[in-house]
Amino acid sequence: MNLGEIRSKSRHEILDEVKACKRELLNISFQWQEGETRNPARKKGIRREIARMKTVLREMDFGINKHLGAKE
Repeated sequence: MNLGEIRSKSRHEILDEVKACKRELLNISFQWQEGETRNPARKKGIRREIARMKTVLREMDFGINKHLGAKE
C-alpha cells in the first residue's frame, strides 16, 4: 500500500489496517519460530507498512500534508 492510498482512507480505516498488520506480523513470527516460513523480507515489509500508516496518522494529528490526501 502506498502513501496515496493510505492518505485517502479515514483515521478509523487506517487504525484497522494497523491492527491487521500487527496481527499478520505476529503470525509470521510464530511461523518463523516453528520453521514454516523462511521469508524475512515479508516481516520487514510489514513493519515498514505499519510505520507508513503511523506516520500518516501523526500527520493527521498535526494537520500536516492535508493537501496530499485531497482528491483532485
